[in-house]
Amino acid sequence: MSDLLHTPLHAFHVDHGAKMVPFAGYDMPVQYPAGVMKEHIQTRDSAGLFDVSHMGQVIVRGPDYATAALALEALIPVDVLDLAPNRQRYGFFTNAQGGITDDLMLANRGDHVFVVVNAACKGADIAHMTANMPDGVTVIEITDRALLALQGPRAEEALAALNPSVRDMSFMDVATVTLNGAECWVSRSGYTGEDGFEISVPNAAAVALATALLAHDAVELIGLGARDSLRLEGGLCLYGHDVDETVTPSQAALTWAIQKVRRTGGAREGGFIGAGPVLAEITNGAPRKRVGLIPEGRAPMREGVELFADETATTPIGKITSGGFGPTVGGPIAMGYLPTGYDGPIFGELRGKRLPLTRAKMPFTPANFKR
Repeated sequence: MSDLLHTPLHAFHVDHGAKMVPFAGYDMPVQYPAGVMKEHIQTRDSAGLFDVSHMGQVIVRGPDYATAALALEALIPVDVLDLAPNRQRYGFFTNAQGGITDDLMLANRGDHVFVVVNAACKGADIAHMTANMPDGVTVIEITDRALLALQGPRAEEALAALNPSVRDMSFMDVATVTLNGAECWVSRSGYTGEDGFEISVPNAAAVALATALLAHDAVELIGLGARDSLRLEGGLCLYGHDVDETVTPSQAALTWAIQKVRRTGGAREGGFIGAGPVLAEITNGAPRKRVGLIPEGRAPMREGVELFADETATTPIGKITSGGFGPTVGGPIAMGYLPTGYDGPIFGELRGKRLPLTRAKMPFTPANFKR
């Protein structure tokens, strides 16, 4: 495992009894002594602290915000230009076929765009942005800052104990906030379906900040295992599983992230890589759709399980892309792809048996964002 990268909190995790596993090239905590189930419930009921420092933090800077924003709009099919200062939104890069090459968060920080990308894709994403920026727009990877996520209904209480100003932030607000003596870039966002914050903190201050947050009685450390079950209950995609370069925004049920100004007839229609197929599917429909599924019984159906129209069919109609036990839901849940318009029976192939599933609305558990 010597070739695995470490986040600035690696020794901190080990000291707190974390079980470490390889993830996206990093040695990361999958769980702590409490276990995945208790960590999941802790985050839903109180507050959980996650190390997400493996993700890529990037600044895109031009002579002004508008120049940087328009440069990114050539790669990202969302409205970057009209994003208000100190606000953030979800987006994704697309390829020539309209497939999603990574999903991301981007923020208007006044004189630059701050972008957070997935760990496994960050090298390719940074190269892609750098190669496609016009003269005068630079792409800067931030390597001297860790990234923490504080999630759950008591996240505001815990963070406000270090700086009360965070109480004034709403969902998707971004601010520069002093926490435990360090200048932090804070967004009111996360990937659990709960209220919470993502905190970019200087590497040298990361362990002290994590220690200060853990000192609050609401907060416990949470690993990748519970992070996955939380985002699945939230109906949120995991890149490389539910979305990848073969999946378009329409197929992934992510067209809500493409604002009218970038769509057909909008003031800045298209202009991004893959605009033709992406906009055509928004207008005409996609051949398949990401849907929520609930397996009958107690056995989870996990990624890769093929879906069939009946118990004897030999040709699958779809596939599960994420699945597991939902602790808050109290049973197995899954996401996968089915043909658009299909409303017939669904069976999953599990250990040689065909077992039924039913469609379910997502998210599987209600979102608790602070609007």
